[in-house]
Amino acid sequence: MLKLKIVSPERVEFTGEVERVKVPGTIGQFEILNGHAPIISTLQKGIVEYDGHQLEVLGGFVEVQKNEVSICIEKAV
Repeated sequence: MLKLKIVSPERVEFTGEVERVKVPGTIGQFEILNGHAPIISTLQKGIVEYDGHQLEVLGGFVEVQKNEVSICIEKAV
């Protein structure tokens, strides 16, 4: 399981354990699974998907380290 935290300037959008996360990376969408290598990446406009939920974003950043995923987003209105 991954520990996922999604924050926007307004609030914490989600925090909890998930099996997978898909994010719209600047050079293409990618999926984060358990055991993923450490990474920091920018996000472009698109959809963040996690365990059946979808969140439309305008951009942001994602950091993965030791099965912890932190995403800072600019949320689409």
